[in-house]
Amino acid sequence: MCSVYVYICRLHAIVLNLLFSEVYFCYQEGLLEFRVVECILYIGMNVVQKKKKFNIDLFVETLSAAYEQWQAPIITFIANRGATAFEVLVSTLLSLRTKDEVTCQATVRLFELARTPDQLLALGEQHIARLIYPVGFYPTKAKRLISISRILLDDYAGCVPDTLDDLLKLPGVGRKTANLVLVEGFKKDAICVDTHVHRISNRIGYVSTKTPEQTEFALRDKLPRMYWVSYNELLVAFGQVLCRPVSPFCSKCPVSDMCSGCGVTNTR
Repeated sequence: MCSVYVYICRLHAIVLNLLFSEVYFCYQEGLLEFRVVECILYIGMNVVQKKKKFNIDLFVETLSAAYEQWQAPIITFIANRGATAFEVLVSTLLSLRTKDEVTCQATVRLFELARTPDQLLALGEQHIARLIYPVGFYPTKAKRLISISRILLDDYAGCVPDTLDDLLKLPGVGRKTANLVLVEGFKKDAICVDTHVHRISNRIGYVSTKTPEQTEFALRDKLPRMYWVSYNELLVAFGQVLCRPVSPFCSKCPVSDMCSGCGVTNTR
């Protein structure tokens, strides 16, 4: 069912591309006036790709099928390889404002020498900074890893807390990081809202919010709980591959016929 749906969406995109190409050629050759072009494209968009009412179950099902062809987000990748909650926390902090490939290389170097709070403390701030370079803000992150390790040893017997409130007490840990640790480190129901989740949830018209925090609470009220754990993983991969911040690949999108396209001005 899902594969047929994805095929139909792609067929729609091919037909639209052919229509646009033909109309553009005729316009360039002076065979069509601009107002006629506008009319043709408007009719084409509505006839060929009539929008469906948004359905969260079908949306998640379709993305889940397409996800098999995409690369997992870096924290999911690390967690799936058996990372501990502490390693997930450290990896998530390193990933902030950093490309996935840089985060992956930095975690490999760091975890070769230290995988626990006491081992990180033994390395020292300067050594950690050298190991995690060139992640974004690496000196600050090295300092925070030292502080967090000390707090975990002093207050939590060396273990990462498994509640949102306690995680938020750690230096540099915001709601996005805390929720991701709950999901990937403890497999608990939580909604991690990063830039992809915030952007796409609004773009498809599922929520209407201004900030990631507002999006998190809107999703808590609206998103079925069975999708809480997978929602971030799916939307991050979707946002990296197709639903880009600027000029998303709507022509290749498997859910384009149910997307309202809020805020989208240019597509590919």
